[in-house]
Amino acid sequence: MLTTSFKDLKTPVSKLGLGCMRLPTIGGEDSAIDYEKAQEILDYCLAQGVNYLDTAHGYHGSQSQVFLGQALKKHPRSSYYLATKMPMWNVDEAEDMPKIFDLQLERLATDYIDFYLLHALDAEKYEKVLKTGAYDFISKLKQEGKVKYIGFSFHDTPEVLEKIASGHQWDFAQLQINYVDWKNQRAREQYEILQKYDIPVIIMEPVRGGALAKPGPVAEKLLKNARPEKSIASWAIRYAASLPGVVTVLSGMSDMDQVRDNIETLSKENFQAVSPEEYVLLEEAALAFNHKDLIPCTACRYCMEDCPIPVDIPEVFLAYNDYVNLGDEKAFLASYENIKENNRAKDCIACENCKPYCPQSIDIPAKLESVARLVESFTK
Repeated sequence: MLTTSFKDLKTPVSKLGLGCMRLPTIGGEDSAIDYEKAQEILDYCLAQGVNYLDTAHGYHGSQSQVFLGQALKKHPRSSYYLATKMPMWNVDEAEDMPKIFDLQLERLATDYIDFYLLHALDAEKYEKVLKTGAYDFISKLKQEGKVKYIGFSFHDTPEVLEKIASGHQWDFAQLQINYVDWKNQRAREQYEILQKYDIPVIIMEPVRGGALAKPGPVAEKLLKNARPEKSIASWAIRYAASLPGVVTVLSGMSDMDQVRDNIETLSKENFQAVSPEEYVLLEEAALAFNHKDLIPCTACRYCMEDCPIPVDIPEVFLAYNDYVNLGDEKAFLASYENIKENNRAKDCIACENCKPYCPQSIDIPAKLESVARLVESFTK
């Protein structure tokens, strides 16, 4: 496994990190983690040198941390680095933060966190950081040895990132970077801001929630012709890992095929940095991807935090995007009807509670209405 030296850590950080927000589940229930399959993934990753484990307070309906607390008991604490996050949307006043942090330690069955982040900062959440003293709180945790390094994950414009990056001393930051969002979401500008302030980068969504494993027939043909023996997803992983200043590339792996492919891609024996010619090819692939009518959902599930129904928004959008890619009406309807009754696009009440949570700024109610109309047109 490729590794990266990080500050004063004696053991380097693996270039591939295990993101624990898309673990295998039972019956499609996000909070029902399949412990046997998830344990297999975790054990295999650790055995192959993957030592960065990323979770958060709300992942898998707050069960991701609980799973890790159980699953890691068989592994020495020194054999992995644990990353989790302070959910600023759950913080109304300063007194909320110690309660949340103590609960996280309890769930994770540990007495310290290696990498601690303020979660999903944007302009509004950064104002809350300033109001509640959240940076001072995590800095104190660092001074007390309860966390080793402090950082933040980010979803907003470069202008907002400039303010956050310059306003405090950060050990690292986490950005959404992939070959489509390099331009689409101004990821290049964001990356360059962190480089300017010498802030090491953790990359999330390198495969854009799985979308870049199936970027469409035109993009897939381009990439397969260039490297027929490699998976389409490996291009996205290589792209992210090739950027200077990147500590680790997080992948939310939900089955062993994904795990093996990503580990092979970022192994010392197999890794090849993206060449200048391949960067040009990936720009073409990004253009082809952008010409499709895809919903840019990464299945982070933040949108379901406050949905009163709840509509299974990520599954609805996944079924739709597969239809756009494949054009298979029957497969689309089968996937859509596999979503539980009362959790489908037609059940959205357009309350718009979901919209502030979406890191991709999707007009979720409008998109759900479009999908519902599409389903209706196929079933008349």
